[in-house]
Amino acid sequence: MNKVVIMGAGPAGLAAGYELQKSGINVHLLEADKQVGGISKTIKYKDYYFDLGGHRFFTKSEEVNALWNEILGECFKKTPRLSRIYYKNSFFNYPLTAMNALLGVGFIDTFMILASYLSSKLVPYRREETFEEWVSNRFGKKLYKIFFKTYTEKVWGIPCSKIQAEWAAQRIKGLSLKAAICNALFKPKDKKIKTLIDEFDYPVYGPGMMYNEMENKITNYGGSVSLNSRVVKVNRDNYKVKSIEYIDGEGRIQVQDGSSFISSIPVTELVKILNPSPDIEVLEAAECLKYRSIITVDIIINKRELFPDNWIYVHSPEVKLGRIQNFKNWSKNMVPDDSKTTLGLEYFCDENDELWNMPDKELFKLAASEIEKVKICKRMDIEDYTIVRVPKAYPVYMLGYRQSIDTIENYIKKFDNLQLIGRYGLFKYNNMDHSIMTGLYAAKNIINGSDLYNTWSVNTDEEYHEEKKI
Repeated sequence: MNKVVIMGAGPAGLAAGYELQKSGINVHLLEADKQVGGISKTIKYKDYYFDLGGHRFFTKSEEVNALWNEILGECFKKTPRLSRIYYKNSFFNYPLTAMNALLGVGFIDTFMILASYLSSKLVPYRREETFEEWVSNRFGKKLYKIFFKTYTEKVWGIPCSKIQAEWAAQRIKGLSLKAAICNALFKPKDKKIKTLIDEFDYPVYGPGMMYNEMENKITNYGGSVSLNSRVVKVNRDNYKVKSIEYIDGEGRIQVQDGSSFISSIPVTELVKILNPSPDIEVLEAAECLKYRSIITVDIIINKRELFPDNWIYVHSPEVKLGRIQNFKNWSKNMVPDDSKTTLGLEYFCDENDELWNMPDKELFKLAASEIEKVKICKRMDIEDYTIVRVPKAYPVYMLGYRQSIDTIENYIKKFDNLQLIGRYGLFKYNNMDHSIMTGLYAAKNIINGSDLYNTWSVNTDEEYHEEKKI
């Protein structure tokens, strides 16, 4: 049967499915959730729209940009970017600017920051293996502790001394205290990237518009998308996948044959459901990998305006709250009543930990008290809420993870007709456009009958994804 089976209908899986079906190759997508989009879907609650964190449509890839506009076109709006850091009752620019950071923390801390930075230049870490070492060498230990340590450990749930330096190099490449001060005092003479983008595209009703429309187009072209369908077994003959088994929405086991298979489900799950099981070293490698989950407490507030930012990073250690999204500042269409404001309060956690298992009423009570503690709004102004749990949102770049993922990559590459894509599938902290590119790569390989496009190579840029040239 000349059919491509795609496991997972997030941005990567949908992009692959759309590209293939448009080219005349029949596809069947299987999605465990009740709607497509993965962590980029949009939640609708009482005519209010909530993004699962905030997904900016910005890319350096002309191909991805063309795809986005092909799907949605005029449904995009230009959105100005503003984000800040909340720390000890003060707001700081993000990304950090030297004068704002140094003046905002007070004279004593400013002196200690500069002294710490000079110390890091005189006696730097010789090997930059961890996030702590990488950031301290560029900002000094004092600034690292103020603006990097607390938030990073909220996100990942492990000490910065156990996070691979690769994470820092990928996310804050090119930034340092010296560069920040020089850019503040002197006009750059070159055209190298110095700051982040100051605007981005955003669908008027959130990112789910993009992926709902991709689903519609796939089915209109003759493909199929099965929701509430969890893959439970991947049957193989040596290094060739023959079929998959999944539990459909009625709880029945279904079997789907195919000629080619694409997976964007968590690679840790994929390895475990291969039948027959892979070598023990591959299973052990999967056990060493960890994903971080998030909970969003989405609240409706009886206030027309609260603050100008799209989102705020909460670095203050006295609250568990990690990030605040202001959806009205992403798109006014997300909030049907202009007299209201909606916020997404993000909590980072592990599946089945205390926070994850906390009853919704207790979660809301926690969130309401913390949003008041950081002086965004009062508990009495919150009139309604909804809570969304997002499992396995972020792959954790903990020390030693690279060896584990290399073991799995080398094993998967032996398969003739199986490709991995997306953030979950590749265990790579991809931005949305990177995930889509992996899906397009996989589709091109099938369309062209080759393995020319390496999905594992996407998002290895030397420049940070959202930096801009000035």
